[in-house]
Amino acid sequence: MTTVAERGRDTAAVTRPPAPRHSRGARFLLLLAVFLCAACGLVYELALTALGSYLIGNSVLQTSVVISVMVFAMGLGSLAAKPLRRRAVGAFALVEAALALVGGLSVLVLYAAFAWLRVYTPVMIVITLLVGLLIGAEIPLLMTLLQRIRRQEAGSAVADMFAVDYIGALVGGLCFPLLLLPTFGQLKGALVVGAVNAVAGVVVVVVIFRRQTRRRVQLGLLATVTAVLGVLGTAYALADELEVTARQQLYRDPIVHAETTPYQEIVVTRSTAFTGEPDMRLFLNGDLQFSSVDEYRYHESLVHPALSGDRSHVLIMGGGDGLALREVLRYDDVERVTLVELDPAMTGLARDFTPLRKLNHGSLTDPRVEVVNADAFTWLRGARERYDAVVIDFPDPDTAALAKLYSVEFYHLLGQVLTPRSQVMVQSGSPFFAPKTFWSIAATVEAAGYATSEFQVDVPSFGNWGFVLATPGSGPPPRPRLAADAPPLRYLDADVLRAAAVFPVDRRREDVRPSTLMDPAVLEYVQHEWDNY
Repeated sequence: MTTVAERGRDTAAVTRPPAPRHSRGARFLLLLAVFLCAACGLVYELALTALGSYLIGNSVLQTSVVISVMVFAMGLGSLAAKPLRRRAVGAFALVEAALALVGGLSVLVLYAAFAWLRVYTPVMIVITLLVGLLIGAEIPLLMTLLQRIRRQEAGSAVADMFAVDYIGALVGGLCFPLLLLPTFGQLKGALVVGAVNAVAGVVVVVVIFRRQTRRRVQLGLLATVTAVLGVLGTAYALADELEVTARQQLYRDPIVHAETTPYQEIVVTRSTAFTGEPDMRLFLNGDLQFSSVDEYRYHESLVHPALSGDRSHVLIMGGGDGLALREVLRYDDVERVTLVELDPAMTGLARDFTPLRKLNHGSLTDPRVEVVNADAFTWLRGARERYDAVVIDFPDPDTAALAKLYSVEFYHLLGQVLTPRSQVMVQSGSPFFAPKTFWSIAATVEAAGYATSEFQVDVPSFGNWGFVLATPGSGPPPRPRLAADAPPLRYLDADVLRAAAVFPVDRRREDVRPSTLMDPAVLEYVQHEWDNY
């Protein structure tokens, strides 16, 4: 005998309309959409982080802001999607169309805001919030759609969904640096991902749930996605022109070469002055590396005091423009030079770009030179040769990746390739504009077991600039000097070097911390000091 409740359940079972049937491939296609959406979402996140690192520097802060704001927004998006689950099919397609539009255009809009409006962080936060809200809305809607295809126990459904989601994130994270950046660049790469995002959304409607969606709704969603793809396609066609125009807004002189590599943005400008020598300038991630008008002052000071002793085998770390190498090769008794530069695009430019090749006198094609494209820290861990002189010409340590090259650990590794008589020269930033940074670099070299001497020179395009000359061991500090057989120089001589070792009262040694991998003090100092200028 059945109870009333049981009869009620039996009646409901008879009268409830049967669940729509889906083909065997429907669940696979939906999980594929989950995979693609997760990959696209992570690419948007990485693109925003990378752009901030290129334009603003301070990669740790940029990464922290993007990730924290996006995760917060994803939580809000998940809550906001709860009322949309009743119309999950159409809502998902619209969310994906909006995400494709916002995420695909995010890099282009941010770059334009930075170039023309001189605004970055507020726009970045707004875009990150929008992208996070839309990504957060995906999962509840996708979970609802997955259950419509095949009912599962909640824990099992969540496990399937998040497994595919995390795998998609892995693939997106790997595709960004290995495929999208080298093939399309940042602007076009984001647009391509936006198109994939839009297509993934419409496939769910048109292919998987077409029987549950009215014809009018399908046509409306198709029109929306088509419009989004049209906007993204138009932006893709104009991306190169827009990038060139926006980039030119950031530089005083006309750009004659520009490229974005997996490591940095390289820009070369050249003035169009009708009188005097044209001024060619190299910028990496927006930071000036040299001006052809006065670069000899910097490179003579960087190289020649380090080569005042033994110099048959020389190591240059950084300096991919070939200008420090040019000065080293002026000594006939230099037998071999190893140049370690991370970015092959930089050494390729120095070798093949005619204006730069003329400036560096074709130094990278000299038979005495071996070019190694590798991370200097990693390369040192496996290096076994010994060098008589070392010239370190890295950019300023304004990112975590660069700060490790100004750490006690790095200089400990460097000691493994030195002889007792080796001399090391480190470019150390500006004692005037960034005194704590300068003296922290000196303290770091000393903490690694070197004797040091510091000096400063004037380079008009940079301002006041400083160097640390070091020798391994605890002996007397090395004296900055020129070799008796030094070639004729345009700026440096014995009197200039003697005067350069004297610091004014307001720029003498400060009580600062040495920098280590676990405590990158130099990064803290450089970010604080240069933000004031």
